[in-house]
Amino acid sequence: MGDFDDAKRQLAWLRGRGVKTQQPAADDGASEDRGTAREDRGAASEDRDAASPVTLYDVARLAKVSIATVSRVVHGQDLVRDSTRARVLQVIEQLGYVPDGAAQSLSRRRKDVIGLVCVETRAKKQYDVESMALLFYDEVLRGVESLIRAEHRALLITYVQDTAPDLPRLLSLSGKVDGMLFGEGVVPSSFMARLAKRLPVVIIAGSPDERAADVVTADNRSGSVALVTHLVEDHGRRRLYQVKGPPTAPDAEERSLALAQVLEKHPDCQLVGTFQGSFGVQSGEEAGERLLAMPADARPDAVVCANDQSAIGVLQAFARSGVRVPEEVAVVGFDDIFPGSLFKPALTTVHQPMRLLGERACARLLDRIADPSLAPSIELLPTELVIRSSCGCPPGTEIRRPLGGPATQPDATRRAAS
Repeated sequence: MGDFDDAKRQLAWLRGRGVKTQQPAADDGASEDRGTAREDRGAASEDRDAASPVTLYDVARLAKVSIATVSRVVHGQDLVRDSTRARVLQVIEQLGYVPDGAAQSLSRRRKDVIGLVCVETRAKKQYDVESMALLFYDEVLRGVESLIRAEHRALLITYVQDTAPDLPRLLSLSGKVDGMLFGEGVVPSSFMARLAKRLPVVIIAGSPDERAADVVTADNRSGSVALVTHLVEDHGRRRLYQVKGPPTAPDAEERSLALAQVLEKHPDCQLVGTFQGSFGVQSGEEAGERLLAMPADARPDAVVCANDQSAIGVLQAFARSGVRVPEEVAVVGFDDIFPGSLFKPALTTVHQPMRLLGERACARLLDRIADPSLAPSIELLPTELVIRSSCGCPPGTEIRRPLGGPATQPDATRRAAS
């Protein structure tokens, strides 16, 4: 602190005596003498009091070099003598100088900001803590942040409604970032294609059929197939009921297709009904109440929910009415959020790597920022079957079965497979 305080006091004393800070002219940084001479010929800046932020000019004046030399040192460029570089770095440390990030970004034609567009799905009477946006995106955000932190970039986050995303606002936002991450693919593909022409774009949890941008998503199909197959083949469940997710969510659609795929292979099983949910606890409770209104002999023997929150809502409705799970009816979810493991009975589900989704999507975005010519691709992250007791397994069961491995398909492969 001594050197820092001395330098600060020196600046304050000079300014207090009416000495104006000089703005040295730029030079080639090869000669500190030329830099000092040009500094003396520079135009005077406005007076600043002692509390003003330390500037590039302050560093240059005390180090007796030009501002061009200071700039080269700050950016780690060559053409600066070792002795000069050491003196400039010492003054920077003494003064506590912090480079102007905005000015540096402008000089590099880069903003050093990544945009993250999250989807907010809200239902009537739904508490914020029950919002999928807070549970899913909290994990995704941590994954994204873990990468951009090392890149010294900032993150700009906004939320859009799943039923009516504000496209003009997103278009305006695209001018403030180097690239954008979109959640769940609710933005129309045509708009995404338009946006992708302006800047790098990656979709998190988007449709595997997306053509306009890169997609990083969990392998929802394989996870759901394993889950429903466990109900049918290991527990003999034959009458299934489905609590769906939002119709705009690609991952919910993939899970629905997986259920249909399993039922097609087991003609002795049937889907006895569906409920259009919203990924929230409340929609699960409403689905449970609808099932409770049915005659007991017409009820399903298993409820397959689009996510864990919906499943928790079904479990709550059944618990209030005394319906025994899994003795009378099995209940399963998807996501593997922590509250599901605390419920009684503990929830059988599918684990999707939410934090890894953020990491991999951000990594792909940074790659695309570095090389915009990359061909669009889809990356499927493996899921994991998490077997507990709500499906019919004994209390205390906790079995995790990894399902497959990561797969990346370039655009050409995707088109050939579709």
